[in-house]
Amino acid sequence: MSAEAADRVAAVTSSRPGTPLQTSWFEFLLDDSLLEKHLQKSNPAPVQLINQFLEQASKPSVNEQNQVQPPADNRRNRTLKLLALKVAAHMKWDLEVLEKGLTIPVLNMLLNELLCVSKVPPGVKHVDLDLSTLPPTTAMAVIIYNRWAIRTIVLSILLLPLPPLYHLLHPYLHEQAADSISVLEGAVRLKKDFYVHTMRTLDLLAADTAANGETESSTAGLRISADELHCQVHYDLGGIFFHQGCTDLPIYEKARDHFRQTKELLKKVIIFYHIHVHLDEKRLAGYWNACRALTGDCDPSDPQTTPYDQINSLIRAHNYPAVIEAFIKDNISRRNNKIKPLCLDEVCHKLCVCNAIRDTLEGEILSVRFQQLLLKPSKQVVDFILEVCTRSLEKDRPSEASRRNMANFLKTLCESLEDLSLVFVVSSHKLFMELLKEEERKVLVEQMRKRSATINLSAKPLPSFYDIPASASVNIGQLEQQLILSLEPRRIRQILIELHGLAERPFWRVNSKWEVPPDYINVILGIKDNLTKDLVYILMAKGLHCISIKDFTHARQLFSACLELVTEFSPKLRQVMLNEILLLEVRAHEAMAAEGSKERPPPDLVSRVRGYLEMRIHDLPLRQVVGEECVAFMLNWRENDYLTLQVSQSLVMNNPYIKLGQLLASTCKELPGPKESRRTAKELWDVVVQICSISIQHKRNSDGRIGLIKQRESSMGILHRYDEPLVLTTLISLFVRLHSIVRHEKLNVPICVLSSIQAVDVEAVAVTVKELVSYALTLNPNNQSWLITQADIYFVTNQYSAALNLYLQAGAVCSDFFTKAVPPDIYTDQVLKRMIKCCSMLNCHTQVAVLCQFLREVDYMTAFKALQEQNSHDAMDSFYDYIWDVTILEYLTHIHHKRGETEKRQIAIKAIGQTELNTSNPEEVLQLAAQKRKKRFLQAMAKLYF
Repeated sequence: MSAEAADRVAAVTSSRPGTPLQTSWFEFLLDDSLLEKHLQKSNPAPVQLINQFLEQASKPSVNEQNQVQPPADNRRNRTLKLLALKVAAHMKWDLEVLEKGLTIPVLNMLLNELLCVSKVPPGVKHVDLDLSTLPPTTAMAVIIYNRWAIRTIVLSILLLPLPPLYHLLHPYLHEQAADSISVLEGAVRLKKDFYVHTMRTLDLLAADTAANGETESSTAGLRISADELHCQVHYDLGGIFFHQGCTDLPIYEKARDHFRQTKELLKKVIIFYHIHVHLDEKRLAGYWNACRALTGDCDPSDPQTTPYDQINSLIRAHNYPAVIEAFIKDNISRRNNKIKPLCLDEVCHKLCVCNAIRDTLEGEILSVRFQQLLLKPSKQVVDFILEVCTRSLEKDRPSEASRRNMANFLKTLCESLEDLSLVFVVSSHKLFMELLKEEERKVLVEQMRKRSATINLSAKPLPSFYDIPASASVNIGQLEQQLILSLEPRRIRQILIELHGLAERPFWRVNSKWEVPPDYINVILGIKDNLTKDLVYILMAKGLHCISIKDFTHARQLFSACLELVTEFSPKLRQVMLNEILLLEVRAHEAMAAEGSKERPPPDLVSRVRGYLEMRIHDLPLRQVVGEECVAFMLNWRENDYLTLQVSQSLVMNNPYIKLGQLLASTCKELPGPKESRRTAKELWDVVVQICSISIQHKRNSDGRIGLIKQRESSMGILHRYDEPLVLTTLISLFVRLHSIVRHEKLNVPICVLSSIQAVDVEAVAVTVKELVSYALTLNPNNQSWLITQADIYFVTNQYSAALNLYLQAGAVCSDFFTKAVPPDIYTDQVLKRMIKCCSMLNCHTQVAVLCQFLREVDYMTAFKALQEQNSHDAMDSFYDYIWDVTILEYLTHIHHKRGETEKRQIAIKAIGQTELNTSNPEEVLQLAAQKRKKRFLQAMAKLYF
């Protein structure tokens, strides 16, 4: 069947219903004057008339062999088409009204008939026609058709409700978009008035009186002034350019220019002309504001600027304090509605789709948000998904992995959609056909057929297609999807009851992401009732997931429901849930503290933590992490008295976490006192060494190495949960010392200590130090001691630029960015020597010479050796102003004289000649000169390395 015949059939099957007509369509064939009389009535329903006329004119015929044939080209059908054109002429070709009342295929058919009767040359592209040489009504027909083409594309982009079978014309309209734009751009360059067919000129055409040339004369038809037409065309062009701007930002400027001309012409035609302009002025205002915001063409100080424009302008200027101020002022005045992004939900949905396609191409798992979007998507959402899929593969040669991932995504999309009409939209798409092999398509089609024995997805969709109910297997799929997404305990229970009524299988396996701790798995799977087993497992798994994403509200609801359930039949699981609820409350309170809350934990929570640590229930599965976090909780909130004095000795001996917590608490209490009184510090050292030691029981990996690092999450997990500064500093100091001993200093360590560290896993200690310091800096990024330690870690691993950056940060935070002197306990000689080594390894030899002055005793040998280097990567003579040691400056003049570097020698001589460096000056003056140069040099270094 031809495209034209398809349009006719589509027009018949998808015409929109309207108010019933009192006059039947065939009566207009019998009486030529009846149409004009009917259209003079108060409610003539013109759109429905067009629908009926074209529906009858496009009815296919059946031949003697009972074969369907295209509609016959006879007088009856030609008259019906002419009647439809006359009704549209009566409506003055108002596309706004026609688009709302007619389906796209019907309107396409109507406008094609207009092109035909207007004698537009057949077989010639519109873009190749010269509008200025065509008869006025012919040129106007071309303009109307191309206006409709780009307006329909804009409607599809806006995801407005579109009629069925839009996809039949959608690719064609998009392909000719560029041509339509060119035609309309040519139209706005014409300065003459235009004429469009009226009922009279159409009658003349039907009577074959056009031979006298009346219908082709310059004044035949309804006159449309150039300003009126230009106003309308500029508006349509602005719309198409605006919606192309998302792929080419400069196009927004074109859209802005077209909307500006629309606004100017609209004022003009209202004053001087009878208006034949039909546009949405509210949408024009919205487009105009959006274009000004996107192109930065608005002044926040302009009193005519809207709040939305003002906010956008300030954001583009990165003036965020002013943005907040604008919101506050608007709150005070309350003259405007709440300022918020327009169509936010639509934008969020589109972003969600784009991210899902990106995840697909990279082989990632689709997000829950996207799966929620697929629960009840509209056709427009599915169209947008397919558009993003197509454009995301628009490379010359996409990789095979990308093509395979996209094919799997399209299959998953089909299987996820409940509405079979949407499944057809996907399975009939060009990309689907290209990416999936024929065998894969057949298998998928067969799966879809199982939903209903009466549907054939390979056939063209009929009206009954949209009403086919889903089968039981689809219901199970739906329920399983709802089970995955739901966080409401009662709803989860209800879904499971329904699922068990449909099929008897373990539904706790529906989502591979549902996990419960291995410590509990045997107890839960030992529940005899399958429904209860599923419910307990899923409630716990969802609750644990909510805790991991800090959704404590839903976690409490899920755990409370699970506790209520297991209390009825299992004391053991009841205690398990009480323990998990305790961990939930501990983490919730710690999360509040991390967000800045200074509120101490309630006494009830502290009491419950103590109760857990003292609990003695045999044959109860316990998670190690609960004990770890309870001890960390007590230390973080300085419950040191409990850990050091009140906890029983038997508990300390039997619970290693309490033992470690007690030693840390005791050590922190003893720190302010003399070293001789720090008895527990030695015990703490021994415990940590034991934790980090390799036992003969540890199994070896396939490469023969002992895998302590793999167990560090369990054996040293407690060390990573403290946020009390003194505890963290103590741990960091302890591990740094242990790390330095096992790496470098074994020869200087007493034999008694050396024997205890022989089995320490060096790699495990190194990893722990890095993790501890990194975690500590997330809590306080300005702690000088932790910054120095982090810098040392980078230094010993040969990351010299990163180390220098952190050494400089440590100095900056304790000196107000080097406006004061850096305390000597921060920049010790050891730290300064490491900074010197960093600069040397980075080939910044002049910086080395400057830093050599910072040492308590100037290291002339290192400075002179550095200045001899000619392959220096720093700015050399630009650093001479920071040298205050005259000996080094004199050496510089000697080196440059020897090399014949006259200009650099003069810079060095000028530096020596500064009066404040005269060695005869008082010591205070020399010290002041040195301090000034130190500060300036460190500030210059910070600019280089920060």
